[in-house]
Amino acid sequence: MHKILCVGPQWRGSNAAALFKAFSRLNYLVDVVDENYYINLNNRKLLTKIIDKVFFYQHVIEFNEAVSRSLNIFQPDLIVIYKGAFVIPAYLEQWKKKAKAVNVYPDVSYHTHGKYLPHTLPLYDWIFTTKTFGLSDMKSELNIDKASFIPHGFDPDIHRPLIASGRLKDQLTCQVSFIGTHSLKKEQYLSALLNAIPSLDLKIWGNGWHKSSSSNLVNAIQNNELVGDLYAMAIHASSINLGILSEQVQGASSGDLITSRTFHIPASGGFMLHERTVESIQYYKEDSEAVFFEGTEELIQKVQYYLTKASERKQVCQNGRTRALAEHSIDQRAETLLNTLKNKNILV
Repeated sequence: MHKILCVGPQWRGSNAAALFKAFSRLNYLVDVVDENYYINLNNRKLLTKIIDKVFFYQHVIEFNEAVSRSLNIFQPDLIVIYKGAFVIPAYLEQWKKKAKAVNVYPDVSYHTHGKYLPHTLPLYDWIFTTKTFGLSDMKSELNIDKASFIPHGFDPDIHRPLIASGRLKDQLTCQVSFIGTHSLKKEQYLSALLNAIPSLDLKIWGNGWHKSSSSNLVNAIQNNELVGDLYAMAIHASSINLGILSEQVQGASSGDLITSRTFHIPASGGFMLHERTVESIQYYKEDSEAVFFEGTEELIQKVQYYLTKASERKQVCQNGRTRALAEHSIDQRAETLLNTLKNKNILV
């Protein structure tokens, strides 16, 4: 039986945790090193932020040493590192003497997540990127051609219809929701939507929304992120779930064309109104399994229309979930990943 050493965050609902659990369901032996046990990025108190900044490099070293220890004890056939922003190149070179190492890279750019990635990514035996444009970006910037595209998938343990009740029902229920990290583009879309429909019951969940300068969004911003079961529950409690994509950032040739929410929302039984891109419309039948918009005017028009069409929304939810279950689970992505490595003789 093959053994896989998995390296990545394990909080409930993380895409890394979902992938690693899928390996187990596919009958691989798995050991996990969670970087968050060693590196804390969520401190909010000034004193702990200062302490962690002073000792940051020592925490990174401790994390890399933990991977080395697990590698020596577990003796895996394969190392799968999710993102790997804190992997030090010299350590990765040592690990590769004992097992093949692959990276699953889920972000738009490798320039915005610390200093190590541009140096470690060329060292991997294979890279899976969740961005189609990531292939050309890595080739042009880092001369990497040992890579392939694999989309995100939903986690069946997390993304399923969960009905809120009691206080949670009051907190999560709304006409329209957006769940995701703040960006200027997202803020502009949501502000324009609320300007057009001032009475709209809109809720915005996610990190970074304190940066918003749109005064009309103040009451919509919940000042909290949603993960795990609450995330799935909020999707189900929203009449319309918006899929607004991140814009282009430094080091990337494109903004997002799909994202993890592209698959989480339908799997959770939510009605998805998703930004239309050349890729997003490939995964769901438009107006049957998901609804799409392009630009502010169409966003507003689609929200106004579907808020009054409960039966149509319900049918789209049912069809979208059926499609997600058939084609877009993380287990299917994991199987594709492993088959690719077998075909490349990386996993033998």
